[in-house]
Amino acid sequence: MTTLIIKSINGVVVKKFKLNLSFVLVTVLLGACSDGKDGANGTDGTNGNGGIDGAVGLNSLVMQTELNMGDSNCWMGGIKIDSGLDADRNGALATTEVTSTSFLCNPDNFGTTGERLSYTVMRNELENYYYPGSTFEVRNGGYGSDMDGHPMNTTQFYALTDRGPNSNYRTSQEGAPHGNGKKFPTPDYTPRIGLFAVQSTGDIAKIKDILLKDRDGNNISGLPNSAALGGTGEVPYTTDGEVIRADMTQPYDEVTNPAVYDDYGLDAEGLAALKDGTFWVSDEYGPHMVHYDANGKEIGRINAFTADIRTDAINTDYGLKINLPAEFANRWANRGMEGLAITPDQKTLVGIMQSSLDNPSKNRTDLTRIVTVDLETGNISQYLYRQVKGSNSNSAIKALSNTSFLVLERDGAFYNKGDETAQKHVYKIDISGATDLEAVAAMGDIEQNSNLGLIIAGKTIEQVINDAVDYDAGWAELAAKNILPVTKSTSPVVDMVNEVSYPHDKMEGLWLIDNTRLGVINDDDFATWSEATIGGPLGQKYLDTNNTVVDGNTLYIVDGLDLSPIQ
Repeated sequence: MTTLIIKSINGVVVKKFKLNLSFVLVTVLLGACSDGKDGANGTDGTNGNGGIDGAVGLNSLVMQTELNMGDSNCWMGGIKIDSGLDADRNGALATTEVTSTSFLCNPDNFGTTGERLSYTVMRNELENYYYPGSTFEVRNGGYGSDMDGHPMNTTQFYALTDRGPNSNYRTSQEGAPHGNGKKFPTPDYTPRIGLFAVQSTGDIAKIKDILLKDRDGNNISGLPNSAALGGTGEVPYTTDGEVIRADMTQPYDEVTNPAVYDDYGLDAEGLAALKDGTFWVSDEYGPHMVHYDANGKEIGRINAFTADIRTDAINTDYGLKINLPAEFANRWANRGMEGLAITPDQKTLVGIMQSSLDNPSKNRTDLTRIVTVDLETGNISQYLYRQVKGSNSNSAIKALSNTSFLVLERDGAFYNKGDETAQKHVYKIDISGATDLEAVAAMGDIEQNSNLGLIIAGKTIEQVINDAVDYDAGWAELAAKNILPVTKSTSPVVDMVNEVSYPHDKMEGLWLIDNTRLGVINDDDFATWSEATIGGPLGQKYLDTNNTVVDGNTLYIVDGLDLSPIQ
């Protein structure tokens, strides 16, 4: 052991340490030596034992399922493709194992060009006014006055015809010898309901016809009603300008051989297909709302004519006598109850008039009326609807809920004949916040007239609008009396001109398929048209200015719409 003394510069011992000499020597020696070369690597050690095998991986599975027509994801049918890992290792893809789903849907062209319904030919020997020396076809199509979905099959629909082929024949313009009326090329035509099915090919097949019948089971006609039951003096004529009369071998005589009218005759325009298999049909003659069984036989009727015994409780399947408000008998001729619906609870009929009533005389406004009929109680309510422009036509109504509806509003223009302002719209409406005209109490200058309905300062509702400085002023006058129309969407749910360059003049039927799909169909007038010149000449109905494209019933289906009720 060696003692190390450290002194300060003045000789005073500051610190004293005892050191091991060997440690010092080693330290000195190590500090004085440099590093040597690395030695050679040693021999690799022996490999270790193999590890335990990992678990077997899961297989990825894909399952394809064929989808039938009417599927909510592929309405035209197609294939559903599911994929995922086989977690339970049984070689089958369980629902709980699906991690991805896609669809390969069959294509369709309903939303672009539409699909035409088939037809037969009733007459083909009449001269075609538009091509002198040639003839045209009176076609047994006509399925487009309205339509409604089959309540139990989402790929089938019912389509309604009107009274049959006809054309205006007026004394002042065409020279009708015995007063204004209609020419009927096939006066024995029976209005009918056709059942159609959309095929996976995109074609439309007619399954059957349901001919409309009276209470005794006899086929009805489309000839006008008598004046007492809604007839507006339309005299029925043949295509030769002869009055259709009781004895066609004898001359017409107003007393001894008068014109033939049919009080069961319908100019059918609105259709509601019920879950029990029956149908309600509204028309332009009465207007009438007629209940038919599944075979087309009349079992009930509602109209504005209290003397009509067919509306008596004993003659209705629902055991009530129900009459529409009397003012509905003051319809604008040929513009009656164009649309009809049944609420989802199957309890209430909802009808819409095509245009303003002539109440009590001619009125041309932007106002139409909606009527609801509770089939359990007989209670009736009335509401007002404001059109986009005056004298438009409301041609269909379909229920989204018990208070919300789709309403078809159109003009009579042909887009492909150069009228780019053609209007073919569908709107949402709701009646919840609208004024029920039947519930408005008489007060001050407001009264309820038994023949004309609600009267304000001596004027009917139609007159208030018609006689004002403009329509806005008329509606403001109603609002001042707390009379409000139905709520209406500010823009259309669908504008068919924008959607498909819609070529038809009479867009008249709606089919509510589901919450996003809407079917639309037109009335083709049996491909028959007439001109307002002397003689009321007939011809083929064309869609274009060159008279080359013949009109026909065409189904369009528009997808991607919001068809939920107004909240």
